Amino acid sequence: MSLAPVRTESGPESSDAAAARPALPSLTGARWWAAFAVFLLHALVFLPVYPFQKSELFRQIHQLMPMQLGAAGVTFFFVLSGFIIYWSFRPGSSVPRFYWRRVLKIYPTHLVAALAFILVASVPLSRMVVWAPNLALIHTWVPKWTTVGGLNVPSWSLAAEILFYLSFPLALPLVRRIRSHQVWWVLAGLLVAILLLHTAYYLWVPGPKGIANTFAPRLIPGDVSPYFELHAAPIWFEQSDIPVAASYWLSYNFPLSRLPEFFLGVLAARLVLEGRWRNTRLAPPMIVLMIAYAATWVVPPNYKMSALLLAPMTAVVATLAARDLAGIRGFTASPRMVWLGNISFAFYLIQFPVMVLITRLLIGGKQFGPLGWLGFAALSLVVSTVVAAAIYHWIDDPLMRKFSGRRTAAKQAGSTPPGPRE
Repeated sequence: MSLAPVRTESGPESSDAAAARPALPSLTGARWWAAFAVFLLHALVFLPVYPFQKSELFRQIHQLMPMQLGAAGVTFFFVLSGFIIYWSFRPGSSVPRFYWRRVLKIYPTHLVAALAFILVASVPLSRMVVWAPNLALIHTWVPKWTTVGGLNVPSWSLAAEILFYLSFPLALPLVRRIRSHQVWWVLAGLLVAILLLHTAYYLWVPGPKGIANTFAPRLIPGDVSPYFELHAAPIWFEQSDIPVAASYWLSYNFPLSRLPEFFLGVLAARLVLEGRWRNTRLAPPMIVLMIAYAATWVVPPNYKMSALLLAPMTAVVATLAARDLAGIRGFTASPRMVWLGNISFAFYLIQFPVMVLITRLLIGGKQFGPLGWLGFAALSLVVSTVVAAAIYHWIDDPLMRKFSGRRTAAKQAGSTPPGPRE
């Protein structure tokens, strides 16, 4: 099935074409699976179920669900963010309104999740270094776990998103100056630059040099489950400084290092809009993505977390959009998946506070095996989904409807990372 481009061959798409861009429900539904991948990793690491977490079975399961599982979900969100932001930003749109919509989409849900974490983890508000940088979403600019992991851990990715949004209107004129036939070359050059950047981090910045899984539970002595996973424990917030490996922080958390991933999505959106991405077969990019994911087991952490996955991940995002434009409605475009995609941002942020609460009330002081962990993981999934739905329907969506100024194609298409829609 062919796709009709929504631009001329020689220049950027017209204002009328931009205003008529269709919804992309497949991208909305796919957001849920990315958020679910993050949840699986967090449930394995952040539910301190002892002695299960100290068993050989746990070690084997963690090999099957390593750090790059959750990292792949974040990588998808970052690429998707660039795609949807470009898709929904119409020529002549107000830049201040664009910034206002991004603030309105991110901060209310972020603050609700942060407040929930403060309450369930009994965070000491007297130590502003623990919570203030996180609330402002500037906490990942400093390579210290005191700030990077100082509050609701999943919110680290929002600090990168803030940079993405700030940079987009500034870089947009440059993106639009790229001639249509050169977009492929620029995208390929960006991928090469990302690989070179992470290679430089690996070669010349202190940090892990092996291929071991470095995102693992922080265990304490004994076989009785603690009342707090260490990232939510009172002792964590009392420490004056918690260093983090520089190369790990630069490769994964540092916003500038993740900025190119956002612009891969921007360039992919141009390819789809201009009719230069016509593939609607999802199997080829998914197979390449699985091969790249398998390769992450044998490379250092600098490459595990995004570098090897970016090319096929970008192809998957572009193909899902192309399928929607061609009228191909797969499983991720179903109404149920679209609903799950819409609540995925709140789900992504609230999952850790929910796990902290379940640990404090039900896990701490007891002993459980693998079935116990499985039961608590399932409970965390259900509670996180219910609370996320409440946040979306009672806070997020009403605020966007009342104060955003307009409803756009991005509302239907889904949005930005871990889920904010345009």
